[in-house]
Amino acid sequence: MIKYICFFFAFCIAISFTEAQEYDIIIHSGKIVDGTGNPWIRADIGIKADKIVAIGVLDHTSAQTLINASGKIVAPGFIDIHAHVEGSLSIRPEAMNFIRGGVTSIVTGNCGGSKANLQSYFKDLENIGLALNVGSLTGHNTARRTVMGNVDRDPTVEELETMKQFVKKAMDDGALGISTGLIYLPGSFSKTEEIVALAQVVKDEGGIYVSHVRNEDHRVFDAIEEAAEIGIQTGIPVQISHFKVSGKSNWGASEQTIKMIVDYRKMGLDITIDQYPYTASSTRLATLIPEWAREGTDEERRARLKNKKTRKQIKEEMREMLAKSGFENYAYAYVAYCPWDKEINGLNISELAIKQGKKGSLEDEMETVLDLLEPVTRVQMVYHKMSEEDVKRIMSFPYGMIASDAGIVAYDVGNPHPRAYGTNSRVLAKYVREEGTLFLEEAIRKMTSFPAQKFQIANRGLLREGYFADIVIFDEEQIQDKASFDAPHAYAEGISHVLVNGMVVIEEASFTKNYPGVIIKRN
Repeated sequence: MIKYICFFFAFCIAISFTEAQEYDIIIHSGKIVDGTGNPWIRADIGIKADKIVAIGVLDHTSAQTLINASGKIVAPGFIDIHAHVEGSLSIRPEAMNFIRGGVTSIVTGNCGGSKANLQSYFKDLENIGLALNVGSLTGHNTARRTVMGNVDRDPTVEELETMKQFVKKAMDDGALGISTGLIYLPGSFSKTEEIVALAQVVKDEGGIYVSHVRNEDHRVFDAIEEAAEIGIQTGIPVQISHFKVSGKSNWGASEQTIKMIVDYRKMGLDITIDQYPYTASSTRLATLIPEWAREGTDEERRARLKNKKTRKQIKEEMREMLAKSGFENYAYAYVAYCPWDKEINGLNISELAIKQGKKGSLEDEMETVLDLLEPVTRVQMVYHKMSEEDVKRIMSFPYGMIASDAGIVAYDVGNPHPRAYGTNSRVLAKYVREEGTLFLEEAIRKMTSFPAQKFQIANRGLLREGYFADIVIFDEEQIQDKASFDAPHAYAEGISHVLVNGMVVIEEASFTKNYPGVIIKRN
């Protein structure tokens, strides 16, 4: 009898202990930057399952896990709305360069390129398991290439209808909107009317139009006007990706481009921008040659490069393009990753021409570029073409978000753009703490609630009761980007904890091997 009574009391004590655990996690005594842009407050956060359920003083409560955030910033997890992870997320689902940088949600399918079948893609990702949340746009270039190939002509009535059905299915599968990459093939072959027709489909489904505009150099004003015109004709919300002015001859033009965005907003157009905090971009080597030289199949492109007359014409236009950009040679263009010759990673085209035994003239450099374009596999580049003054001016613009334009990189492979590792931490270290370009709360807003609002990502981007517990904890005096152009493979420092959907993914800067990420779909 005594044994049964003891068992009963032990059972009651166990029940009482379990009921006393009011929260799964309490983040204690942090400086709460809630994502709205309002000043920080000191408070605790109580988390149950995947949600924030309490914010306030939780001294007399208990939890299975207590995280001491005293003296640290507690903010919503960063939302990176411009990523390129189609080819890497299934291979590296931990997305370490993002997660270690405080990013808890990403949007891929940018610059016109996405998975063709989003339903299948999302299912595959769910089966793999993800460390962070992932949403996708549907790519205009993907739709056009699927229907028409890589050709320079207008679509037929039937082809345009097929593209519209392609986009409609992607929206039904949960795409957040449509993206264009009008500097890339085959998007650069399309006219505004084609994009308007597809954007109308997306608008009718409640999505967004996101554009790598047609030009970012001296023609950037026309490119912004085109993006705005698509929004005006359809009523769709517009987002201009990695907003910049490129080329020495255009430095300072951000004053005018920013004014254009302000003026369009005064007209009633929902147009906003994003940027990465660097003076260099990263894209394909092929952008250095004229569009017509890139048309068609790989075999057709190689045939043009081997034809002496055509090759001469390509170089003449390359020379004109270079002169308009304000540069004398290709010393600004660095090889980020060459699949067949890793020894040249990190060299600029001027250095590479000399390394190859050439004299280093502009003619030699153009020949080096064309030689690198002959293989089928593409060469990824880093282009140092922007000014710090423009970057800071755009950074200060309240209608701009922070986004990396990066993929999930394999650690220590190639010489990628440091934005893959350092985007958000660089903003918080350089432009908040060191230079005062932004207040901390405004920087956090640009990384959290603003992108969530624009991309209609529900219940994320703010520290609010009832919202998903996507949270980053960092030391505002210690947070620092460590990746540089010379040594890009380095994780950010100063971030101690990252939670995704209420589960700790980064604990004291180490990966917990938890994969709580979900697919973000259009509501």
